[in-house]
Amino acid sequence: MTPILEALGLSAGYDDSQVLHGVNLTLREGEAIGLMGRNGMGKTTLIRALMGLLPATTGQVRIDGVDAAALPPFARARRGIAVVPENRGIFASLSVRENLRLAARTGPAGWTEERVLELFPRLRERIGNRGNQLSGGEQQMLAIGRALMTNPRVLILDEATEGLAPLMRDEIWRVIGVIRDAGVAAIIVDKTVDAVFSIADRAIVLVKGAVVHDGPPALLRANPDLMERYLGVAG
Repeated sequence: MTPILEALGLSAGYDDSQVLHGVNLTLREGEAIGLMGRNGMGKTTLIRALMGLLPATTGQVRIDGVDAAALPPFARARRGIAVVPENRGIFASLSVRENLRLAARTGPAGWTEERVLELFPRLRERIGNRGNQLSGGEQQMLAIGRALMTNPRVLILDEATEGLAPLMRDEIWRVIGVIRDAGVAAIIVDKTVDAVFSIADRAIVLVKGAVVHDGPPALLRANPDLMERYLGVAG
């Protein structure tokens, strides 16, 4: 099966600073990947390079087996790649409904406004509120809901639970599980190792912009020394 999204020997960086070094990554239909590593190891840079927000210095990004070098970010999004960025990126002056409808695009996955509101009952309660009137957790719900309104084949979540209260984190993880069960492929960046491991089919670990592990989470969990070295947590 041809991967939906693929990085082949991908290197990228900022000005004279090389951040990614020959990264290989494949994501197939319905698969969930936990993209992991300590802070500053290149996770967000890799997401930016996959989406065309940062040019590759060497290597390729492929979507459905086709080189995406000539595709700007909006064209990659139209091919079914949606990102929930770390800063959420919602429109503060627009209502919840307006934020959702702004992103709406029909697709076979069948994500509609009503389906998103069923997934996030709290957004239904806040449907007329502006983005800047929402709590941090509600803003995160809106960011995920807006991404789903594009009817994506791939959802990339960059620190979706960062800074949220425990109950809100639990709710976001519940939603990620529902989305994953609905067949949407996912790349999940998050520091909550146990939660990522419970959802991901594979864990990919970056150290200084290079892949040092790519395999089932259980293999990483079984090696406490690697867990401590790569992720800073006990196995």
